[in-house]
Amino acid sequence: MPKAFFTIALLFSCLLSSAQKTTVRWGEEFKMRKGSTDLTVVFADKSGVYLEEGHLALKSYYVIGASLRSSAKLIKLDQNLNEIFTVSFDKELKGKEFIQFFVLKGKIWLFASEELKKEGQFIVHAAEVTPSSGVLSSTWKTVTTLPREKKSDRIQFKIAPGADSLSMTMVTTMMGNEKEILRVEKFDAALKSTGPAAEISNEFDRNTYKLEDVIYTSQDRIIVVGRTYEYREGKKKKDKFLDFVKYNVRMYDQAGKQLTDLDTDVEGKWITSTKVVQQQNRDLIVASFYSEDKKAKKLDGMMVQRLNSLTGAVVSTTNKKLDHSLLDTGADEDDDQSDDTETKAERKERQKLEQMKDEGEEFSAYMKFRQIFYTADGGLLVVAEQYHNYTTSSYTYTPGTSGRPGSSTYRVYDIYECGEILMCKLDAASKIGWLKVLPKMQREVLEGGSGAALSYFASSNLPFYAGFGAMQVKDKVMLFFNDIKSNGAVTQAGQRIKKTTRFGRSDCFAVSIDPTTGALTRKVIFSNSDNPTAMPRLGSVINNEMYLIGKDDKALGKSKVAIAKLTVK
Repeated sequence: MPKAFFTIALLFSCLLSSAQKTTVRWGEEFKMRKGSTDLTVVFADKSGVYLEEGHLALKSYYVIGASLRSSAKLIKLDQNLNEIFTVSFDKELKGKEFIQFFVLKGKIWLFASEELKKEGQFIVHAAEVTPSSGVLSSTWKTVTTLPREKKSDRIQFKIAPGADSLSMTMVTTMMGNEKEILRVEKFDAALKSTGPAAEISNEFDRNTYKLEDVIYTSQDRIIVVGRTYEYREGKKKKDKFLDFVKYNVRMYDQAGKQLTDLDTDVEGKWITSTKVVQQQNRDLIVASFYSEDKKAKKLDGMMVQRLNSLTGAVVSTTNKKLDHSLLDTGADEDDDQSDDTETKAERKERQKLEQMKDEGEEFSAYMKFRQIFYTADGGLLVVAEQYHNYTTSSYTYTPGTSGRPGSSTYRVYDIYECGEILMCKLDAASKIGWLKVLPKMQREVLEGGSGAALSYFASSNLPFYAGFGAMQVKDKVMLFFNDIKSNGAVTQAGQRIKKTTRFGRSDCFAVSIDPTTGALTRKVIFSNSDNPTAMPRLGSVINNEMYLIGKDDKALGKSKVAIAKLTVK
């Protein structure tokens, strides 16, 4: 492989400020194995980087076919991102379903599930992985056992690190019940349960309640964040006729007893998006966007509350009206992202996709909270993004010729629109210091129609190339995203931007944010034309470095993949 591939990113590396420099190292390209479904960076230490490669394996044979089960491989790369080993766990996972690799206190655990239908049990197992070889260093141990009352019961679950990074929480629910019952259990670093699991239920019908987040605080309080909906009057009870009503945020103790409803409303306003975090093991921070008009697709303000982490009582409230001039930055539609390799038919299809719009009526202001960073002065930096996902379809008919019948084609598309980034600095008392908007407009179109409404459990790695990744380095916060070169000077609201739709021809930018002043510095760090297209939104931040996966899908043949390590000094 040409040496230029290894050095191209370094040639584009540049100073983001007088004190910071971002360097990028790309590893060798490799082809995804046959049957691979996903690739994720799960851990990094002094000896290398560990990747999870999901794939499908044969489960059982039938007379007319076979069933498949999920399995996995662990890939280890050295510090130069060259492959050390690849270990498949098909044999070890026989009779089990792969869940994920999970890192706890420097140990890599392989999690898998097993269904015992006769006993009516669903069991979660774990085995420790040896980092130097990738083989299992322990036998399977039972982490938890869940009852299955009916053979048709399907269990959803999510594993997440605890607030102290030394524990683990597991949230499970049974699909199919009219009302959602959550089971929340906490485990120590040895994967031993710290006490009886909390069972949490509510009065809402599953169809009108969508779980959005579960937070297990360092004070052993469980915060459940959900969105409630209602059917439109005079309409059939179908998902497409559901209107969002309000957020429901509740606090429970570790036994599952409800302590209080957290008041996140703004009088006379419609809350459109809410995020709850715990500030450095102290108070809870609740950030919400709101609108004056339920039917208006715009934001009018942001509210930030500081709550007592034990009782949920309001400590302070800050309300900030948003200047619409900051949020109305448009994207030019006349940007021609064609190239010499694009055929006339491809150009026509691309232009048709770019013209597709959302014809739905469901209210949404589209601005979503992404991350909240703690700053050195005891304050917060809130980062949000304008995000909209919808599904559309097209139907074409081609008349037949020479007596042959015509043909019709029906296609379904998932469209992801990732727009401007809103940044807001709060001081130690949660008062708003500065608020800025970075214009951005990305549009990613995927054929297949798989982008159905997601829940807390049913997460997705889509979109691949739109969106942004973020990390905090010392006194700066860094944003990474794909954009076209002509937008390279855009750093503030009011500047016109070009829409990015062809990510393989884009550049990857880094934006440095000074939390104290709000100053932004933007630079190109590499070109996606020279590497497999980077996916910053899916980047993994480990030990103050970000690992990106670059991927180019091929219509014929295997996808090309490479790993990049971003280091900020």
